[in-house]
Amino acid sequence: MAILVPIYAYFILKIKLDKHNAAALAGSFGSISAVTFVTAGAFLHNLKVEYGGFIVAGMALMESPAIVIAVVLDRLNKNKMNGGSRINWKALLHEALFGSSIYLLVGALIVGYITGDSGWKAEKVFADDLFKGILTFFLLDMGISAARRFKELAHVGLFLIVTAIVLMVVNATVGLILTKVIGMPVGDALMFVVLCASASYIAVPAAMKDMIPEANPSIYLTVALSIVFPINIIAGIPLYYYFVTLT
Repeated sequence: MAILVPIYAYFILKIKLDKHNAAALAGSFGSISAVTFVTAGAFLHNLKVEYGGFIVAGMALMESPAIVIAVVLDRLNKNKMNGGSRINWKALLHEALFGSSIYLLVGALIVGYITGDSGWKAEKVFADDLFKGILTFFLLDMGISAARRFKELAHVGLFLIVTAIVLMVVNATVGLILTKVIGMPVGDALMFVVLCASASYIAVPAAMKDMIPEANPSIYLTVALSIVFPINIIAGIPLYYYFVTLT
């Protein structure tokens, strides 16, 4: 999904957007939202539904490929315009594979694996008991950030609003079908669908700012933060859970 979504989304988005903005926004849809993922985890925790730790590793793995694909699409377009300039693959792969968010996710997995149950017991007060309160404050802050960008929705246009919702629904549906085919447990299935349906507003914008500076942040950041994120948090997660639990 992290490879396929940015490719097909790019060709849809460039119907109305220039190729730079289409590539950046496609990368956002192909990547994931860690905050939405964590919120879905809290949702499952409240329902006493467990999910496997491997899905967290899946989250880390799904973040980078979309960045690579987005930048490659943009560079290929530049090559056509400039007569075939070479892509700096070293810089591209370094940005996608060794970004701070990847270090954080992979590092957390390694620390958790090394410390095991004793590490969990030591951090349980912070990572379990206090987690809901911390998440509440963080989501309130994200809500404020999203609300501040609502006025920019007028600039992104009806096409992007509708397309963002359609892409989110399509990606969630494909993810749901895959979970049924594979036979994933309910908890794992929900987390995977959430990963498929979310859009990045942290890792991808940070990468696009440097890798595709021609793209307008008010487009890809506004769509991810003010459209996809609140819909997933408010309605998406409960709906995905409902469909995941259907036999």
